[in-house]
Amino acid sequence: MKVLIVKTSSMGDVIHTFPAVEDALRNRPDMSFDWCVEEPFAGIVALHPAIKSIHKVAIRRWRKKAFDGGTWREMAGLRRALRTGHYDLVIDAQGLLKSAVVAKQAGAPIAGFDRSSAREPSATLFYDRKYAVPRDLHAIERTRRLFGQALGYQPDLTILDSGIVPPAGGLPRVEHETVEDKTVEGKTAFLLHGTSREDKKWPADDWIETARQLVSRQFTPVVTWSNEAEKRVAETIAGAVSKTVLIPKSPLAEIAAILGRSTLVIGADTGLTHLASAFGLPTVAIFLATEPGLTGPCGPFSSTLLAPGGGKVTPAEVMAEAERLLALRSEAPA
Repeated sequence: MKVLIVKTSSMGDVIHTFPAVEDALRNRPDMSFDWCVEEPFAGIVALHPAIKSIHKVAIRRWRKKAFDGGTWREMAGLRRALRTGHYDLVIDAQGLLKSAVVAKQAGAPIAGFDRSSAREPSATLFYDRKYAVPRDLHAIERTRRLFGQALGYQPDLTILDSGIVPPAGGLPRVEHETVEDKTVEGKTAFLLHGTSREDKKWPADDWIETARQLVSRQFTPVVTWSNEAEKRVAETIAGAVSKTVLIPKSPLAEIAAILGRSTLVIGADTGLTHLASAFGLPTVAIFLATEPGLTGPCGPFSSTLLAPGGGKVTPAEVMAEAERLLALRSEAPA
């Protein structure tokens, strides 16, 4: 049976779908899976070894050039590619109108959430099979339950397996105006300070103090950036704590490789924090403005620190939680 998964974005949502794929592989070995995803996240989908083909969409870019001939040619090419796939079933795991429209292009039966379960009820107008899944569950469990109903099995929710391992590679030699050329050895702690919203961002001073405390514990802090605002923060951290390694803006696959070889990850509410958790790394997530209960990291050695109402998360709290997770990881079977 050939199945197309439609989960176009965001990075965290894509990563949250991996355990559902693992359930399906355990329960339905006759299945093969392709995936349709927004082009920036294709590299994340490619981390899962069971995904055969990846179809890229560019909905955000297409919207900006809705009347451009190139846009229409790209959309027509996607439709042809999906039809050529000859899928037996499409699972729209996103539950949005845009994802339902994409799913429809495959010309196959579509399974998705029912009207009371979908994020946008209008999406269900495109579905042939609709399933009820409570909306107050974590995103990972919701998707696992959806796949189970659509594919005819009961997922074992006591098991949580993303099915991905860190890609090969590690910390490269880096050259940057704020960091001397060096090869990093020993324990590394990746500090994922960048995130999409200002109210999710932990203050730079707190990142600096955390980096200092990590150095005092013989860790090498690692930072990177993806835009100019994040670059300024990364350079501020590296400038204040000289042992910090600043990785220049790099392709997602390269950052994933560096992330996957880290000893510890401390991150804001961002997609790479979810990826670290899916890799099974000791991961401390700092949530300042969002509720982690439905979308927070769920790895075996991950933990979320939530800022209390009007309060803050302190570097001391972060380091205490990091030490707890590291101890837990060291005691776990290899």
